[in-house]
Amino acid sequence: MGGLAGILGEHMSIRVRMTVLAVTGLLVAGCTSGGSGAGGTTAAPSAAITTPTTPPSPTAADAKPSAAATLPALPASLTGQRLDWKRCEAPSSGPRPGPEWRCASVKVPLDHAKPEGATIPFALIRKEADDERGRIGSLLFNFGGPGASGVEILPQAAEEYAKLGERYDLVGFDPRGVGRSAGVVCRDDAEQAASEASVDLTPDTAAEEAAYLKDNTAFGAGCARRSATVLPHTTTTATARDLDLVRQVLGDDRLHYFGMSYGTQLGGTYAHLFPSRVGRLVFDAVVDPTADTTGHARHQTIGFQRALDNYLKSIGEDPKAGSERIARLLRKLDREPLTVGDRRLTEGLALTGIAVTLYGQSNWPLLTQALANAEQGRGATLLELADYYNDRDAKGHYSTQSHSQRAIACADSSERPTAAQAKALIPEFRGLSPVFGAFLAWDTAGWCANWPVKGERTTPEASAPGAAPILVVGTTGDPATPYEGAEKMAKELGDGVGVLVTNKGEGHGAYGTSPCVTKTVDAYFLKGTVPKYGTTCG
Repeated sequence: MGGLAGILGEHMSIRVRMTVLAVTGLLVAGCTSGGSGAGGTTAAPSAAITTPTTPPSPTAADAKPSAAATLPALPASLTGQRLDWKRCEAPSSGPRPGPEWRCASVKVPLDHAKPEGATIPFALIRKEADDERGRIGSLLFNFGGPGASGVEILPQAAEEYAKLGERYDLVGFDPRGVGRSAGVVCRDDAEQAASEASVDLTPDTAAEEAAYLKDNTAFGAGCARRSATVLPHTTTTATARDLDLVRQVLGDDRLHYFGMSYGTQLGGTYAHLFPSRVGRLVFDAVVDPTADTTGHARHQTIGFQRALDNYLKSIGEDPKAGSERIARLLRKLDREPLTVGDRRLTEGLALTGIAVTLYGQSNWPLLTQALANAEQGRGATLLELADYYNDRDAKGHYSTQSHSQRAIACADSSERPTAAQAKALIPEFRGLSPVFGAFLAWDTAGWCANWPVKGERTTPEASAPGAAPILVVGTTGDPATPYEGAEKMAKELGDGVGVLVTNKGEGHGAYGTSPCVTKTVDAYFLKGTVPKYGTTCG
């Protein structure tokens, strides 16, 4: 998803980074991200959500034939690689991982249809299991995005997975097109800053519309110019095939995997391609595999508005009146951005700052503070939050995660909605959310506008007949990947494969924030205990 995927994408790494970095002073004291703990009382979602307790009946999707790997077999030069694990270097941001972490790189085919041809690096980081005698195998993590660097995030978040690390080697990776795995680069810092400052994400005039589409087209052209070799090969399907090669090189008979947010799409794709090689897989904060570009935008419009409504209820404000208050602030910023030093808080940056606080209920007091400041003409708090989301440091340097995010998303999706189609969505989307609707409607056209590479398909495949049970965890107040996506994923995986676990709470993702979900997932990974379909926490 898009420029709002940039802003509202399936971005579990935000929750992880906010938890890890809250102590740096960027966030106000006590504001770390994450959902409300299970077992406590949570605000009811603004839209009714049913929580099934029995698996869905088998459907045609369940009966799809296995997507056996029909491409040429990988040569022994790849499957027989021996990794050279070395002390990790410091990432572009954050401290150098401790000596218990080791880094290596696997060679994977640039094009899996030509496995004897060119290769690219696939970066890994690993901490070996504490209990060598009780070791189960390797457990691979993907934190979402798409575009999140597992090599950078996993060591920072490792404490959350310490129990799993007793019996698993914890393994993070950079998917192809990300970070150290032939990472895509599309713009320099100056170009990115200029775009943020000048491009209106909800164009109101013909000139603003032309500038919006021109900027998005220029972004894609920059990717093609700077990353021409890897750009056509950044699909989720290709990364899923990379994971199967990594599984072999690590010496595991089956893949054990923890996917969060976009990582659930990657995991579903792996399960579809290699159902017989599925070990213990958990999907948390689940992407709906049945949704197309417009469907995803519609889901996120509903999801973010639902989270905003729950926030407004928590402070005693009527959701309709509170949403209109925030929408008025955004309209005012569209006309007159607030000056913050030598920068400006625009409507788009303000929305980014608002959205990031909705990733976890414990951030809601920060949203109250940021909105109050902006309404009094002080935009620094919202701008700082937007910078945090956009990975912009104090010196004006941006990470390239958003570059990788768009490259992967546009390689995956074959849809290219037009500006006319986006404009036609605005009345509906504004009705769903006066705050987020117009942004997400326009985003359907802007994100992959005139993209230089054709996309692979409309929606991903996730059916995995014959695979071992996969835990599918959905949170009822999740803004970025609404709960309904977990229901759809469990159904698509197939009868006896997808096992739905419901977390009644707020925030993007449940593991580590809901004690009940954490206990359920740990029992599955460590003991192989499969919960009953429809198990509910909270």
